[in-house]
Amino acid sequence: MKKIALLLCLAITTVAFSQNQTDVVFKTTTHSFGKIKQNVPATYVFTFTNTAAKPAVIEFANAECGCTTPEYSKDPILKGKSSSIKVTYNAANMGTFKKNVNVKFVSMTLPITLTIDGEVVPAAKPKTK
Repeated sequence: MKKIALLLCLAITTVAFSQNQTDVVFKTTTHSFGKIKQNVPATYVFTFTNTAAKPAVIEFANAECGCTTPEYSKDPILKGKSSSIKVTYNAANMGTFKKNVNVKFVSMTLPITLTIDGEVVPAAKPKTK
């Protein structure tokens, strides 16, 4: 009997969790910049739609380092409406990169991870006469 109760609780939790995580639908959660020039910031805008019955509110959007900056509205996003999170990478360091931004909505248990990647290459040197 205890096993059945435990399985039932687990099933209910799983269903509730999966419904909760789909309240906000991102068009995409990854973006590859390809090759970008050093010291020329690169920006991508991740768009999402609120599919929940209640307004969605971003609790936080945290980048894993200071080289990546997320920007977002703190206003509630109504049912059926879309909004966005702008993610900018400063491109200061040469080489490949992969950076994550964790976005936590008030109604969700876990954050959604947005990922950007690419390769920073030397900027073209100005031609001298």
